[in-house]
Amino acid sequence: MKSLRIILVINSPPLPFGSADARWYYVLLKGLVARGYAVTAFVVCGNLEDIAQTQNLFPATDYDLRYYLLPQPRKGIMGKISTLKQPYSYIFSPQLRQDLKVALSKPYDILHLEQLWSGWLGLEHRENAVINVHYLFSLDRTFEYHNSWETRLRRFITYRAEEKLLKNFPRIITLSERLAKSINQVNPKASVYTIPLGIDFSLYPFVEKRQMKAQPIVGLIGGLDWRVSYLAAERLLTKLWTEIKCLVPNAKLQIIGRSAKKVLAEFSQVTDLEIYQDVPDILSYFANIDVMLYAPISGSGMKVKVMEAFALGTPVVTTSNGIEGLPARDGVHAGICEDDAGLIERTVKLLNNYELQNEWRLAARKLLEKCCSPNTTVNQVEQVYKQFLN
Repeated sequence: MKSLRIILVINSPPLPFGSADARWYYVLLKGLVARGYAVTAFVVCGNLEDIAQTQNLFPATDYDLRYYLLPQPRKGIMGKISTLKQPYSYIFSPQLRQDLKVALSKPYDILHLEQLWSGWLGLEHRENAVINVHYLFSLDRTFEYHNSWETRLRRFITYRAEEKLLKNFPRIITLSERLAKSINQVNPKASVYTIPLGIDFSLYPFVEKRQMKAQPIVGLIGGLDWRVSYLAAERLLTKLWTEIKCLVPNAKLQIIGRSAKKVLAEFSQVTDLEIYQDVPDILSYFANIDVMLYAPISGSGMKVKVMEAFALGTPVVTTSNGIEGLPARDGVHAGICEDDAGLIERTVKLLNNYELQNEWRLAARKLLEKCCSPNTTVNQVEQVYKQFLN
């Protein structure tokens, strides 16, 4: 395969412990350049610190990255018009748009767009583009919990925009069969490729055997400002924890994540609950948890915190939504169940069975290495690129 020139657009800096999608961007960018592709990446950054960290990881001598800070929100009538025309495109600054336009006016082979909303930047080049869809609002049911006229309007605008973008791209990558099926229903003519997120396992130390603790810990880790994770935490606190505590009296509960104390303030008096917010080192909390109980009722795409639990060797109990995109089996790699009673049963069983914990965590790590290694996932992206040469 000849060396291709790739124009890559990513909506967050490729930091291995940055935002959830950034872990994949880190793997993708390093993998493509290591394979000899000429990659120019247009990177949206939230602050100057992120830019500095990314520049240290991806020196200009070896990588061609262009950085663009999030623009100030447009106010007034022009802002509303922009939102109606291209919802969720506010993260792309005028300078990024202009520089990307210049780059696309010169010879290139593939425009690789990460996240659906970057599709607004590639509509005029869709025949040479592939877009990676990480999730869909229409599957997440994000707007179904409030019925105000503002929510209904936003739902209408969002779903219409998703449909428009999906219909316009002939080549689409996505993370799971569930997402692929939904995309095919919107755009039956599209070539849809299912490729899981890749993460760099060398950054996740795995201990072959963990020590049994006198006071076992059930934990949930995730951004609590994301509705999907908040509902999983609410379910844990209101429907699962009391029964688990009755069956394992010495257990305690930890919830860790962005905005955790703020959004879970009403639960602060729950027995043996510890809440940690915006912690600097999330990996140590994974290592301290005996069972991660993350039971979302909605949310499309792969759940990176479940993947990280697998990578670090933290046993997981979850739902089909929580394990989406991974071919995990209940009772082999994790406890997977939809109903409260089953989730409680699997969690208690793990807390009381040290050997079972080790069996599941070893199997989960091997599964992740097989399906989501950098080499495996970037190889699959290469196979998609080959379609442009046929």
